[in-house]
Amino acid sequence: MLHRTGRGAAAGATLTREALSANPIQEAKTMKPLKSMVALALALLLLAPASVFASSHREAPITALDRTADITDWYAFVSYDNPNNVTFILNVDPFLEPANGPNYFPFDPNVLYEMKIDNNQDGVEDVVFQFRFQTEIRQPGLFTGFVGGIAGIPPITSLTGPGSAGLSLRQTYTVTMLRNGVQTCFACGQQTLYAVPSNVGPLTMPNYQSLFNQGIYNLGNGVRVWAGTADDPFYIDLGAAFDSLNFRMGVGGVLSAAEDADNTHNYAPDAVAGFNVNSIVLEVPISMLTVDGQIHGAGDKQAVIGSWGTTSRNQMTVRRSPFPNKNSGPFQQVQREGNPLINELIIGTGSKDRFSMDQPKNDSQFAPFVLNPVLATVFSSIGIPVAPPPRTDLLILAQYEAPICPGCGSGDAGPVADLLRLNTGIPPTPVANQLRLGFLAGDIAGFPNGRRPVDDVVDIAARAVAGILVDSTKYGTRIGDGVQFNPEGYNSSFPYIMPANNGRNSVHIGPGQAGCSGQPSGICPVN
Repeated sequence: MLHRTGRGAAAGATLTREALSANPIQEAKTMKPLKSMVALALALLLLAPASVFASSHREAPITALDRTADITDWYAFVSYDNPNNVTFILNVDPFLEPANGPNYFPFDPNVLYEMKIDNNQDGVEDVVFQFRFQTEIRQPGLFTGFVGGIAGIPPITSLTGPGSAGLSLRQTYTVTMLRNGVQTCFACGQQTLYAVPSNVGPLTMPNYQSLFNQGIYNLGNGVRVWAGTADDPFYIDLGAAFDSLNFRMGVGGVLSAAEDADNTHNYAPDAVAGFNVNSIVLEVPISMLTVDGQIHGAGDKQAVIGSWGTTSRNQMTVRRSPFPNKNSGPFQQVQREGNPLINELIIGTGSKDRFSMDQPKNDSQFAPFVLNPVLATVFSSIGIPVAPPPRTDLLILAQYEAPICPGCGSGDAGPVADLLRLNTGIPPTPVANQLRLGFLAGDIAGFPNGRRPVDDVVDIAARAVAGILVDSTKYGTRIGDGVQFNPEGYNSSFPYIMPANNGRNSVHIGPGQAGCSGQPSGICPVN
């Protein structure tokens, strides 16, 4: 029995799984060729969440109007080069065009960015890391935030000191941990943390990789941090997905076995290629996260943590033009993200703002979306075999249970809560052996056991909705968009994200353009 505990639920109201399955999906009477039927999903797709496949890129009405508080993606994984550490990545502010000066895209000093960890299966944060940014305009007379190699101003080669004169707009930040009622500010008073700016171009920033590397800070006790503008690691054929699942018919919709096994070539255009995102990356020892401060084996329930990222603003903002805004009152959550599956493929548009602002422990109010997802009906309409409701198999993404938590018993499931759960006892897969389909392909260190930048959450999530977790043979259709990896590549060591795309010379990838190495000509298909 699922109890509705959200603020919008009536006191004492309950929902049974039997009630949620009152309208089962009718099985398709005939199986037609799948690749020729994707367009038939249009009518039902209009009933589905508007965000369908975009991993939190402007997915809710509230964040569509508040881009600097918009969480694009949330990652959590055991560090590739240190199995005793976990790395969290909080990406915000989507689709940053690298050339879009003069101010580019600083973090919002009015937003509280947080990473939250549940370590005792109750869906409530036990460890919190907070990030606050401050902006300084060092040369108010300059027409742009960054300049160098001109007018006597040397190129920008450093975040501070000599070589930083052209950084007119510069941001610093603080990192604070809250645990057991104790607040710890890392490196406060010992070092200044500088955010890495946008990559303006080769004249202004002739060695951007050096600036990127300068943004890595060791905070002591095994903690490292990086913050700044970076390449967006997410990948998807976004235009095809939003055009009512109108995938490139040569590759999209349903992949061939050969295409599906390919982790290194794209067969359709990556619409996010060439765009940047603001990224906060934090690496901490596992012992700083677990309930008892110890490292546990994969079979121990104490090895499993639940994590999510949030953005918040003060309760009240008074705009006092021409003077700065005045903020007051406690912080109020604007958005959160745990699993990309729950946030994107499941929650209906009419509930997205409520979902964004509510707490994970109250997610039982959204259980109907999970147990009978509309997107599954869409897949069924085009002949893809779909598991029947109630879809309790999807609850492994909303509760503590096997296979992510093999040590969890029936009393350890916790409330229905959208948390990205990570078994810290499972060692990282060597970089060369990582598979984009993660857990589904036998790479158990990948999504949905945490999430790495390499994980193809679009294909994984779509297949989970179809029912591959119920029966990988019966409901294992190779659903995919044909975009298999991030063309900008991946970073195999901390901070695990790639430097920002160059503002002067960066390009995007679109239909009819170069960028699809899986195609014979390298040109991305249009149809």
